[in-house]
Amino acid sequence: MLSARIMIDRDFVLSTVDDRLFGSFIEHLGRAVYGGIYERGHPASDGDGFRADVLELVRELAVPIVRYPGGNYVSAFNWEDGVGPTGDRPRRLDLAWRSVEPNTVGLNEFARWAKMAGSEVMVALNLGTRGIDAARNLVEYCNHPGGSRWSDLRRSHGTPEPHGFKVWCLGNEMDGPWQVGYKTADEYGRLASEVGKALKLFDPTLQLVACGSSNSEMQSFPQWEATVLDHCYETVDFISLHSYFKNFEDDLPTFLGESVEMDRFIRTVIGTVDYVKARKRSRRTVNLSFDEWNVWFHSRQADEKVPPWTIGPPLLEDVYTMEDALVVGCCLITLLRHAPRVRMACLAQLVNVIAPIMTETGGPAWRQTIFYPFLHASRYGRGEVLETMVRSPVYQNRKHGEVPYLETIATINREAGELSIFAVNRNLQEDLLLEGAVAGFPGLEVMEHIVLAHRDNKASNTRAKPDTVVPARRNATRVEGSTLQSRLPPLSWNVIRLKTGA
Repeated sequence: MLSARIMIDRDFVLSTVDDRLFGSFIEHLGRAVYGGIYERGHPASDGDGFRADVLELVRELAVPIVRYPGGNYVSAFNWEDGVGPTGDRPRRLDLAWRSVEPNTVGLNEFARWAKMAGSEVMVALNLGTRGIDAARNLVEYCNHPGGSRWSDLRRSHGTPEPHGFKVWCLGNEMDGPWQVGYKTADEYGRLASEVGKALKLFDPTLQLVACGSSNSEMQSFPQWEATVLDHCYETVDFISLHSYFKNFEDDLPTFLGESVEMDRFIRTVIGTVDYVKARKRSRRTVNLSFDEWNVWFHSRQADEKVPPWTIGPPLLEDVYTMEDALVVGCCLITLLRHAPRVRMACLAQLVNVIAPIMTETGGPAWRQTIFYPFLHASRYGRGEVLETMVRSPVYQNRKHGEVPYLETIATINREAGELSIFAVNRNLQEDLLLEGAVAGFPGLEVMEHIVLAHRDNKASNTRAKPDTVVPARRNATRVEGSTLQSRLPPLSWNVIRLKTGA
């Protein structure tokens, strides 16, 4: 049996965790809204048409922030279409996803839903077909108390109190030729700077996210980041990262190493941001918002067969496997490792569309396999990330080079007196013996060892069998003094929760 070793010290804190690291995303795409969070006439729907069963699962995940309304959708979106009496709202053709948008659910409705979910809203602005005027009008509509044109319009729409949205995305994937209103780095950087300036004149406490590269494989990466930030470094607070992981070749060792590429992506963006900071001799630090990430490849062929120009078509409805849950777990560990600079992240998306939660129209809602690692990280990964020293055996991979069998990180919640160790065993066949030296924790006790694993790595949760892949608790961890020992099953996601004592 292979073994790996970790060293953790209570006093060696890497960073506090911004709770917004466990954010998600709702776009007007597929059945994320219509048939997802909203389905008027469903037995579980409330008076506004929002599904209570879906809302209960979202609350279970404890999602602190949700990005809205897109995504590619936002680059040709007129926000005025989604406010006011619903009977007066126009139907629009959404060019991004070739669907019909009825605008039944708009900004104020979504804000009410987010409040019920316990989530903040990260608002994405249209910088594809629109610009400064639409952006400044929208922030006035959303955030000004009253006594002005746009704030009084909101009040007339039955929303007397301002929403107070604090996080604003300056467009979406503006480097992508597929984007309506695609721009060069100089064009976008200049526009982002001016829109950001207008928003900060309204409220200097707003947090602004500039568009980074759509993915790390773009030919313009990372020069795009350098050029964009050359224009707007002193205005924005974050730059975005997007990445989706796939396994078209059914190559599990390579797929399990995708978080290695995620780590490289993050490190390159940090280096680029800090290069611009140094060149400008700035005292500000721009952080990272990894506001789109997930596994996405299962539904690509099915999506090609969906007819265009319908409301809420079944798009991007990946059915996730045990393998996918492991990759999501590795990505969560990677995000926690970079918590000093990755202050926000959004699992894309939340319901039906490449999502941890699935629904059937008129029927039930259930948890996909990826629901569980996200749930555990969100629930037990808050507080502080500890510097986690790791010595692990590795395997050689054609794409990623050396990939460690053990992916791990530790967090401490001092208020609750809990230490959490998150670990993935990438080994396809063998248990991995995890040995740890844990310093500074007198009276350490094992609370539980949660394991997500399945004998079939292609197993998934479906409407007929929603509990095929579920977490279990094992008696597989021992602590003696400052020494920890645990057995991690092959191809498993593990959460070891320990009571820290005094």
